[in-house]
Formats: sequence, structure tokens, C-alpha cells
Amino acid sequence: MTRMSTLPTILVVDDEVRSLETLQRTLDDDFDVKTAATIGEAERILEHEWVQVILCDQRMPEMTGVEFLQHVREKWPDVIRMVISGYTDATDIISAVNDAGIYQYITKPWQPDHLLLTLKNATSMFELQRQNEALSIELKMMPGQVNASLSDKREQLRRNYDHDDGIVRSPGSPMNGVCEHIRQVAPYDVSVLIMGESGTGKELGARALHYNSLRWDKPFVVENCGALPDELLESELFGYKRGAFTGAVEDRIGLFERANGGTVFLDEIGEVSPAFQVKLLRVLQEGEIRPLGSSRTRNVDVRIIAATNKDLEEEVNAGRFREDLYYRLATVTVNMPALRQRRQDIPELAVALLEKTMQHLGKQVQGFTNEALACMQDYHWPGNVRELQNEVSHMLVTCRGDQLGADLLSARVLRAAPRQESPLMESLAEIDGSLKDRVEALEARIIKETLIRHRWNKSRAANELGLSRVGLRNKLERYGLEKVEQLRSPERVAVQ
Repeated sequence: MTRMSTLPTILVVDDEVRSLETLQRTLDDDFDVKTAATIGEAERILEHEWVQVILCDQRMPEMTGVEFLQHVREKWPDVIRMVISGYTDATDIISAVNDAGIYQYITKPWQPDHLLLTLKNATSMFELQRQNEALSIELKMMPGQVNASLSDKREQLRRNYDHDDGIVRSPGSPMNGVCEHIRQVAPYDVSVLIMGESGTGKELGARALHYNSLRWDKPFVVENCGALPDELLESELFGYKRGAFTGAVEDRIGLFERANGGTVFLDEIGEVSPAFQVKLLRVLQEGEIRPLGSSRTRNVDVRIIAATNKDLEEEVNAGRFREDLYYRLATVTVNMPALRQRRQDIPELAVALLEKTMQHLGKQVQGFTNEALACMQDYHWPGNVRELQNEVSHMLVTCRGDQLGADLLSARVLRAAPRQESPLMESLAEIDGSLKDRVEALEARIIKETLIRHRWNKSRAANELGLSRVGLRNKLERYGLEKVEQLRSPERVAVQ
């Protein structure tokens, strides 16, 4: 009885016996290798075996490898097709890609490791194709359930953004005016430019605009314009035709077409080159795109929301950004304040970020101490909400107890200049006078930071600072830090 192989099946087609034997020895450990010295033999194998990948020599007696694989494409379209050849004629390669839909064109002499890796990737692609087909069949069998599920998820997203714009803030936050501006602008089908420092939540503002608009039930797609060169950005946004460039083995729909009827969010728009700005302007003016390699334009109906951390007016004046594109993008502008400009939001933001981080990491704590939140409010957060998120993650990972205390904060946060201290501390920090006064203000900050790290254990703090316990107590009294210590109760700020 023939034992069924569990390895992926590969068919190697080559009229040279030695080449067949060499390939079989190389691939035999990782694949179920079938060999054929003629086209007819190869077809018989394809009719009786479940072949996943064909590796065919280009120079065959009956026909070229590309011609045979073109025939395979018509009769067995699921099989991944590859050509192996000692000839690197450009015409052959182009024909292989365009006519036979070749996955890879491998040149001789080949490297065993590279060939094995390429074939493993090919068999993985075959399996992904099969899974995709199975999912497509399932979706066709239950379109009602799928549509209902999508509708429910979209409605849930809309409710989340409709309730509070998805932006966490306190009752008296500067963000309240921004969110009100977003709600006012959202229903109108105009372009919006969101400005603000990196990490201030510009994408969150864009999502709030989309889900409060009349396009809320259509796609919302995001592209970071600063992460890609012009050619890749153009292919991502506009799509391309098969053969438009090396590696374009099939037509691809761009993000503008995928988002048709919905919203496209272009992040880091200030990084786009002047050449690409012209192409983007056409989309805004005419509502049409042209995929790479195509001679025809296509109409698209999208709302564009752009974001930047640059001053685009300054970029326009410097000649780095087109004035006409700027005015097209900035029909309405939304300014996202930096986190240091909304310090009152930090406690609520930290708690909200902690909730998400606990879910993601699978670790639970009761919350932050008041002291930890006070120290967080003292820090200026140059990385804004993104930096705060990283700090919360750091605290949760390194926490050994059931609450996040100030001792878990990074040194840069813990050593931040305080905004509110005892009257004596405030007066010392504001003095512009003698060296002695300034040194004392610095000494007070160092003592406080050391006490926090040691959880107000005076013996440990005194030992690190090279002071006696009595000497430390005298300095605490002198700088008013005893009063600060008493205010730092162990009361916890719980996660709601």
C-alpha cells in the first residue's frame, strides 16, 4: 500500500536528466518531488497528482517553459508556476511574468538555500490561496449573517465616536473645544487638515470626523505618506496594472478605490514630494485617479482628511508645499493641542491607557497612586499621548505589587521640574539670584526624587545621598518636603 505523503507536492520539469536528479536530491527532504522530462509526462502527472508548485525549465524541446506554464495557467490555475533557466533574456522574463503569471523566475546556477526558501514561500502562497477560496465560499453561503455582522460592528464604532469622539478628556479640558469643532465640521463633505505634534491623536480626530459624518458606514482607510517613496505611495493610493513595474504580476486596486464612498486619511502629508503633490491635487480637483501602467482614469468619491506635524503655511512660503494643494486640503483646519497644554487630562488619559494595556498584556492592577499621577502631571511629555502610552506600559510590566506607584516611573519623568510644590519650594525655583539659592533649589528637587524612588523610606534615601537620617530630616524641614510627604497619601486611583 502506497504511503500518503504529508509534504507539499512539487513538479520539476526539465529535459536534462542530471538537472532533474540534482533538483530532486536538493528538494527531497522538504517536498514530495515529482519529476518529468517531457511536457507530456508533466501533463499526465498534473492530471493525477495534487501538485502545488511547478518548477519548469525554460528551454524544453516541445515548447518553451513559459508556453507550457501559460497552458497550465488556463487548465490548472491554482498551481503556483515558476521558471528555472540558465538564460536571462529580458523578453523571456517579461513574457513569463505577463503571459504565464509566473511567481518567480530563477536563474542557473541556483543556490540550494535560496531555492528551498523560494519554494517554501510558494507552497505557503498556495495554502493561503486555498484558505481564501474556502472563506469566499463560506461568505457566499451566508451573506445575510456577514452583512449583519458588519453592520453591527460599524454601528458600534459609530456609537463609540458619537458619544465622546473616542478622545479621553476631563470636563474642563482644552480638547472639549476641539471635539465640539469636530462634531460641527464632520457632517459637511469638505476636506479637513488636522495639525499637531506627533503623538497628539491626529488619527483619532480623523476617525471621529469620519464616524460622525454621512460616510460613517463606508470604509475609512489610512496611509502614512512619510513612510513611502513616491512610486510606492502612488501604487498604494492609485493602484496599478499588471506589468506596470517589476513584481506587478496582477492588477491591484489602490486605497482611493477601496475607500470609494468613504474617507481617506493621509497622515504626514507635509512629507509628500512636490512631484507627488501635483498628482494628489488632481484627485482633489477632478475626483479621478489613474493607476500605474493604465491609460485610463477612474472616478472616485472620497473625503480626504490630511494631517501634519509641520506648519504648512510656512512650508508654502518656503516653496516646499504647493499653495493650491494646501488650500484644497485645508478647507477646515483642526488643531490638536499638545499633552503639556492639557495637563488636567493626564490622570484620565493614564487610567484609560492602563485599561487597554492591561487587556493587551493580560496583567491586572488596581490603578495608580495619587503620587504617581501627580508626577505624571509635572512632566512635559514631548512625545505626547504616545509617550504616555509607553510609560504606562513600562510601569505595568515592571510592577510587582497591586498598584502603580511613582517609583515605577522612568527617570526622565520622575526628575521633571515640579509645577506645584510647597511655598518654599516655589520661591526657591523662581529665584534668579545667588548661586547658593539656585543650588538649594536643585538640592531640594534631588532629595524629593530620591525619596519617591525609595517610596519615602528615609533611611534608604539618606544612605544613597550620603546623609545621616538626622541630616536628611533637617533638609526635609528646611525645604518644606515634610509637608509634601504628608500630602502623598497611599490612597489609590482605581481603574474605573
